[in-house]
Amino acid sequence: MKESPLRGNLKDHTLPFVLVRLNRERATGTLRVSTDLFTKKLYLNSGIVIFASSSYEDDRLGEMLLKSGKINLQQYKRSVELLKTTDKRQGAILVELGYLSPKDLFRGVKYQVKEIIYSLFQLENGDFEFLPDEVPAEEVITLKLGMGKLIYEGIKRIDNWTTIQRAMPEMNTRLQLSSDPKSLFQEVELRSEDKETLSLVDGTTIEEILNESSSGSFEALKTLYALYSIGILEVADASKESISISIEELTKETNNEETDFIREVNGLFSRLDSLNPYDLLGVKRESSSAEIKKSYYRLAKKFHPDRYFTSEYEGLKSKLTTLFDTITKAYNSIKNGSSAGETATTILRTNEDEMTKQQKQARAYEQYKRGLYELKAGNAWQASEAFRWATRLDPKNARYWSHLSLSLSNIPKRLKEAEATLHQAIRLDPFNAGHYANLGSIYMKAGLKK
Repeated sequence: MKESPLRGNLKDHTLPFVLVRLNRERATGTLRVSTDLFTKKLYLNSGIVIFASSSYEDDRLGEMLLKSGKINLQQYKRSVELLKTTDKRQGAILVELGYLSPKDLFRGVKYQVKEIIYSLFQLENGDFEFLPDEVPAEEVITLKLGMGKLIYEGIKRIDNWTTIQRAMPEMNTRLQLSSDPKSLFQEVELRSEDKETLSLVDGTTIEEILNESSSGSFEALKTLYALYSIGILEVADASKESISISIEELTKETNNEETDFIREVNGLFSRLDSLNPYDLLGVKRESSSAEIKKSYYRLAKKFHPDRYFTSEYEGLKSKLTTLFDTITKAYNSIKNGSSAGETATTILRTNEDEMTKQQKQARAYEQYKRGLYELKAGNAWQASEAFRWATRLDPKNARYWSHLSLSLSNIPKRLKEAEATLHQAIRLDPFNAGHYANLGSIYMKAGLKK
């Protein structure tokens, strides 16, 4: 599958493949899609679509609520009248008038955002461009939806056979489950008929699957296109490593009590520095390749970050991303015979050189958010490790150095290091008064005057 560019036209590069690339690179910024009639924007944070906007009149919140029956025409007209005479948003006006509850507004905005996103999947022609680091700061209602799930639902809205067929491999192509667990275990809620279509992927061609599927050829094609786009399916290749998982295992729901699962994640995360790759995978050095691979796939599914978007536990996704990447690197290290004497964390850090600048910045931001959570919880040691990781990945970000200093200043006998770290933040951002105030606080803690 060719890598999609970050600028072009949708007739040459389909939206699903563009979104997959942005997701894999954990990109932060705005994907702008323009036609003669409108401009629509998807806002991404670390590779996840968090919001969307549109210049198309029918995509406005009032029109969306009117079409979906949430408000009537009289209520719509009254809100538009007030919209013209105040600087308030239409949603706030509808709540103030008593036409919507705050909860209804929240649901309405999420519905609007999803509809804007899904509408783009039906475009056959439109210019697109990704603008790094451009995201709206004021939006408080954001999506919690994995990219795989979003693309799957968007493709299900497409009603053009030719559009899908053109984006797929030839009809005589054989497909197989992806050999990459990160693609394989994405959060996608397959409908029963789609599971049946997926079960037909057992060495048969695309055309044979379409002929055999009970859901009909077009629905089956949409299912295959969705799963192929997000990487759960790939073109069969005999030279690739075989997949040791059944369709039943793949589609089986993961059942984790959230409290116990979070405790398990925190415990494993805190021990990464002391675990070697074999310990992390829960296997012995004399275990067979098949046993090691089976354990790897089990852990990859269990700790896949895309499967826990609905969790309200702050910092969970960041920790899961680190765990998943570390588990993958540990498995590859064992498979390649290069794991001797290394811990899981050192293996992960060794492979940071392979990351692109954008990937490093995205990973750094994830660690920064984890650090904020740990600092807020009073865990200065864990916070300092997260901030230190962020500074290593993105060393020119003064904010990361400043927070590393803050965490170090709350650890006994680390004030000298906190001072040196804060000086680095000052060198990067010399006109930030907050840095100097923090430096004064460090001197006061140390009993110094400078």
